[in-house]
Amino acid sequence: MDFEKLSVWRRSKDLAVGVYQVFKECRDFGFKGQITRSAVSIPSNIAEGMERLSWREKVWLLGVAKASCAELRTQLIIAAEIGYLSAELADKWINETRQLSRMLSGLINKISN
Repeated sequence: MDFEKLSVWRRSKDLAVGVYQVFKECRDFGFKGQITRSAVSIPSNIAEGMERLSWREKVWLLGVAKASCAELRTQLIIAAEIGYLSAELADKWINETRQLSRMLSGLINKISN
């Protein structure tokens, strides 16, 4: 299956684009670098995993993507608390990371079985 057809990849790619757009003017370069790296890691690891030949490699990289969801969620919570994001946008994106994590769990289970 082409990774571009996966809803979880498309949604995570859209989230990464949104994070990049919102933080492009952020002058806190350490935070900006960390949050954009974790955001782009999600669709990147989905893509890499789905292109791997063995199911074990696929599952491992999808697990990395799932972990990146948790990393990004943590950074979004912090961003909201320090005033880098509105509570509304943070809540929207935090919810999206939770949904992506569930979707990845389902994909991992499907590939593992």
